[in-house]
Amino acid sequence: MLLALVCLICTASAAMAMEGDLRGSVDVTYQSQYIWRGFAIFGEKSAIQTSVDLDLYGTGFGVNLMMHRANSSGYENGERWDYTLYYNNLGFLDTTYETLYRLNWVYYNFPDNSSNDFDLQEINAVLTWPKILGVDGLVPSYVIVKDWPAKSGSLIGSPKSDGTASGWAHILMLDYPVAVPGILPDTPEQVLNFHTELVFNDGVGPGGQNVDHDWSNFVFGVSTEFDMGNSMTFTPAIYHQISMEDTVNTNKSETWATFNMKYTF
Repeated sequence: MLLALVCLICTASAAMAMEGDLRGSVDVTYQSQYIWRGFAIFGEKSAIQTSVDLDLYGTGFGVNLMMHRANSSGYENGERWDYTLYYNNLGFLDTTYETLYRLNWVYYNFPDNSSNDFDLQEINAVLTWPKILGVDGLVPSYVIVKDWPAKSGSLIGSPKSDGTASGWAHILMLDYPVAVPGILPDTPEQVLNFHTELVFNDGVGPGGQNVDHDWSNFVFGVSTEFDMGNSMTFTPAIYHQISMEDTVNTNKSETWATFNMKYTF
């Protein structure tokens, strides 16, 4: 089904924009810890994340393939592949309410845990308002998420487990860039991107956990991007999470770093 959808989108995109270019990126990220919506997926262990993203001829449609894998043994069942089809566009152009929006359908595949039917599906919408606060660069976003088990009657859905992987989540985000003097030759300034997010988990346990309906975690961090030339960028970042809900994460605070290398074509 996924392959058929990709083929349909590629065919439609080519027909809509024969003069457009196929653009995309390939990247790899080292994570000192993998935190996903408050959950410590691989405990305290580090992880590698790789992805390929294709922007289909400037039509707004795109495809993304992402892999998450722990750098330590014992977490093979948690290895995850994310297959995403997305569409993004811009509404209310040149107004205070100018809105960037992105619609995503995601299939979460656990290849080493497929016999237990741990696969998930998700639809989400990301709404971003770059002008609504009237402060240059201060940008709020809102994400609404709906998850459900890929197979009915699976182990991660009621009533076979105490909790369920089916439900909603809401994420509030705020981003703000700050320019500081550059530290590389021929770089007059360096931009630090400050990011915060607050997550409300409406009872979704991706592994079938019994999760309370509550504000689950608050994350803040900072990242910056270095142009390495030849279409390569290097992005280090550091994040800190405060957990408010023990059913999501028993650790009250988590701090981790990420190092991303991306090639854009």
